[in-house]
Amino acid sequence: MTTLRPARRALSSCLVTLAVGCGGDAPPDPARSLGGVGTAAQREALVDTILARSQRREAFSAVKQEALGYEPLQAMEAVRGEVVAADSEEELFYALARMSHARRDRHLDVALVPGGLQLSDSAGVDVWGGDGVEPMRAPVRVLPDYGEDGGYFVADVAPGPVAFLPSPGDRLVAVNGTPVGEWAMAATPWIRHSSEAGLRWKIAEALTQATAILPPALRSDSLRLEVTDAAGARRSFALPYLPSDALPWTGDSEPRYPGLTPRLRTPTYDLLLPDDGRRFAVLVWRGFRETMVADVDTLVALADREGLLDRDLVVDVTRSRGGSLGPYALQRLQRRPFITTFGNVRLSDVIPLFAEEKRADFAARNINDGGVPETIDDGAWLMAWLDEDVGAALEAGAIYTDPVPFKLAHAPKGSDGLLSPAPLHFRGGFAVISGPSGGSHLDQFNAIVKDNGLGALVGMPAGGYSNTWEWSEVLTLPGTDRRLLGFMYDIGHTLRPNGEVLEGNPASVDVWLPLTAAGLHDYYPRLLEAALATLGGSRR
Repeated sequence: MTTLRPARRALSSCLVTLAVGCGGDAPPDPARSLGGVGTAAQREALVDTILARSQRREAFSAVKQEALGYEPLQAMEAVRGEVVAADSEEELFYALARMSHARRDRHLDVALVPGGLQLSDSAGVDVWGGDGVEPMRAPVRVLPDYGEDGGYFVADVAPGPVAFLPSPGDRLVAVNGTPVGEWAMAATPWIRHSSEAGLRWKIAEALTQATAILPPALRSDSLRLEVTDAAGARRSFALPYLPSDALPWTGDSEPRYPGLTPRLRTPTYDLLLPDDGRRFAVLVWRGFRETMVADVDTLVALADREGLLDRDLVVDVTRSRGGSLGPYALQRLQRRPFITTFGNVRLSDVIPLFAEEKRADFAARNINDGGVPETIDDGAWLMAWLDEDVGAALEAGAIYTDPVPFKLAHAPKGSDGLLSPAPLHFRGGFAVISGPSGGSHLDQFNAIVKDNGLGALVGMPAGGYSNTWEWSEVLTLPGTDRRLLGFMYDIGHTLRPNGEVLEGNPASVDVWLPLTAAGLHDYYPRLLEAALATLGGSRR
């Protein structure tokens, strides 16, 4: 995901402030640039411009729209009344956030900007070009029950700071006096998501946090929970919000594999080996981030030295973040050639500015996404495509560019995207344990595994969100230089190896094993057993 960055604010004469008031609007009125939310007519114009820009810039996903039963522009239009009626900065911020989230795209957020709309509490809200305030949280973790019973349950607690806590496995009945189902429905418009399973996971996360991504009406000074325990007895708790680093979690909801011992820990993964000598290994994967390439090289070198390369490998991605360069890992974690993901760009008015930004990154030897490298080479393949193909397609009036291997990271334009295993790689069977917590590049990783038949996916699909790039800008009040907030657009599709758009279309699992309240205590051992069964059994 491309993060909101202030460098984009000076990329064109019309978008120097990246303002809604570009073009034929009236000249800026200094009296209106000092604050406030303008007139109803100005807010009407603001909605019109957001809708027009979304229509011409967005790479909407038809498969997601069908799966979720909505049309994004209509869903955004439905929020018009809230934007127009907003009479305070806080009301306008949350109305615009709701309009953005109506597109149902996990990657697309709004951000506070210097001189823009102000909130009385901004914990958890993205900040343009800076670090936001981390929200405090209650000493419980809540997860969705994806089984037939549905609902939400307590998955972990942090004993110590609070004397009385619910127990893992307790089912939620009410949140702050509201039935949990009603609370979740009320929170949905404020939760960025691209799939129903991903939405429920993020609702559970937000429920226990003092986060300002939710409007004030959905928050309280403490978290009041009503739960039922295993015997059906109801209990109530009033839990304080505390700094996250002060909470000593038991870890009951995190990946746990009894009988396996850590052999290697890196920022990217933990390598676990069976205590009983069985010939498999588990990687508890944390993300495709800054050190991934070096960490994977370290893994393969260790496995070569210690005779581990012939073992079956199970990769647990249930707590993985996204990032880049997953194919680099797959060339070393398993033994088969594979076709990588592809990507395209929606051609619009912002593409020349996007290309200009990438050229600046290339000149600075800085082709990355928020510090995460995006290309194996120095970016020359990407720049060749931008210079030779993208501009020509834009000039020809095309709607999308032709697909190319994703971000030209592993292969040049014109390539069929087929990648071979690295000279040194794991040679045994391969399986992935998956869940809805994360997505983005993780969704690409799963799609490559699924569509190429590299191994079984076990558990639940990932969160179902991935694109090539986003474009970000600061919106201003029409006719003024009054800055409002940062706004993002999804400007390109990720294409799975099978040719389908990936956004809202996660790879399905081969073995469905949902997370449930009743099954939490032994969930990960059961996932591992199911994964090993796809490889011929745990005897290996």
